Amino acid sequence: MTAPAPKSTILIIDDNADTIRLLSAMVREQGRVLFATSGAAGLELARLQRPQLILLDVEMQGMDGFAVNEQIRRDPDLRSSAVIFVTAQSSPEAEIACLDAGAVDFIPKPLNAPVVQARVRTHLRLQAALATLDDLANQDGLTGLYNRRYFDRQLATEFARHRRHQLPLGVVLIDVDDFKLFNDRYGHQRGDACLQEVAEALIDGSRRPGELAGRYGGEEFVVLLPNTTPEALARYGEWLCRRIAALGIPHPGASAAPHVTASIGLCSLIPADGDTPQAMLHAADMALYRAKRAGRNRSVLADGAEPGEQVA
Repeated sequence: MTAPAPKSTILIIDDNADTIRLLSAMVREQGRVLFATSGAAGLELARLQRPQLILLDVEMQGMDGFAVNEQIRRDPDLRSSAVIFVTAQSSPEAEIACLDAGAVDFIPKPLNAPVVQARVRTHLRLQAALATLDDLANQDGLTGLYNRRYFDRQLATEFARHRRHQLPLGVVLIDVDDFKLFNDRYGHQRGDACLQEVAEALIDGSRRPGELAGRYGGEEFVVLLPNTTPEALARYGEWLCRRIAALGIPHPGASAAPHVTASIGLCSLIPADGDTPQAMLHAADMALYRAKRAGRNRSVLADGAEPGEQVA
């Protein structure tokens, strides 16, 4: 049988070191294996690593497996992680309780290596298939970027996470300058190709973990940049203006330059109580409006600082 992709991450949460060693030996060929010896430590590690699969002991001291699983199910950062309960209780009632709690499977002790390996392999494959379907559902058909629905969902998740940890979150709105004139001059087929090239530039500039680029509608794009200060965001806006201009796509009818350029609105903040993702997007949108009013082909920071114009 084909092994799951190496990028799969398996987290073992168990307060028995012997069980951790045994499980690790059984599943280490199927993915990257992490472990934690308590429920609290397991939750913290899961939030940092976002594992595809969690092997969770039911009978642990302090926070038991059911309590850990409940927190996993309630945490938007962890809901996509599949949980397999591992327990010495093998009665039908115990199995039903595990499945009713939201686990995808149940592995009884004593552990049987072929059974453990088969169940882990099956659920890693299911997770990979679900991830593929999610990617298709969340993808913009023209550019291959994430669509607006997915971006809005991720913005809400990252906004809550950054508020919880008091980290700066950056949002970037990008609008291709005078795009209607481009379409009128060259036609929609060339217009689509232009948007695809701009999308590639955005992908090049958003490769760190957690960063994502999306198509927000028409010729408007959006980028989410976790843990990004206003100063770093200003530099990113300047770089992105240069990167899009450097594509060299002819646009003789444009007002800012004889090639395709973009106006960019930036917003970076540490979310506080009372702040909302919608207000953050509105601030970036107002900065984008200011960039357009100031002559296009530039980026503007929502706090009033202007990173400056990128000259053709």
